[in-house]
Amino acid sequence: MELFLLSNSRNHGHGFLEHVLDEVSDFIGPGGHLAFVPFALKDHDAYTKVVAEALAPRGITVTGVHATADPLRAVAEAEVLFIGGGNSFRLLKTLQRTGLREVVRERVLAGELRYMGSSAGTNMACPTLRTSNDMPIAEPDSFEALGLVPFQINPHYLDPDPSSTHMGETRQQRLEEFLEDNDVPVLGLREGTWLRVSGSTARLGGAKAARLFTRGAEPRELAPGSDVPELLTMTPHFDS
Repeated sequence: MELFLLSNSRNHGHGFLEHVLDEVSDFIGPGGHLAFVPFALKDHDAYTKVVAEALAPRGITVTGVHATADPLRAVAEAEVLFIGGGNSFRLLKTLQRTGLREVVRERVLAGELRYMGSSAGTNMACPTLRTSNDMPIAEPDSFEALGLVPFQINPHYLDPDPSSTHMGETRQQRLEEFLEDNDVPVLGLREGTWLRVSGSTARLGGAKAARLFTRGAEPRELAPGSDVPELLTMTPHFDS
């Protein structure tokens, strides 16, 4: 199984995917072709154009599966799939309604399809949406996502700001609340970071550390370049 899971596709001071373009090119392959799932945003054509323009300098072509006669067939024949960011609830609802969730999951787990996700697309790789930052603007049939990894990810992870006067919960507190009811590790990916899974290896990339939350323990910092294969063998336990 080959996964490339980004916290974000836009990094401060950079264009779309610019901060990670070398890694994306390596994952897709020079002159490769990418099937793109734009369903997390409303304007599918505009979103696909942004992705295509970002990857064109590397000779990578992009097809939005929404624009094909048969999106299921497009995914069934693809070698590399990218599910972009946006609203995770809208995205999951569309994947469920179209039947794409089952096709993507089956092909990725079989090693037939390389999977790249960003933000909402990274949320899709997890067992559920329960650690998404998004507002539920749409109602999927369930929170069950693709389950390509057995742990949860929190993209765009933000550290607590000790100087903030905001009295609401921090991201850390939100994730600790999740762990009160679910015994599932959560990997907090800060902006500009990613996780690359290849077979039994899971390596962190980017200039910042990731933060790992587990039940009954203090959050643990994981340095860039760390290999965390133990996450791939976890058995998640969700509150039903």
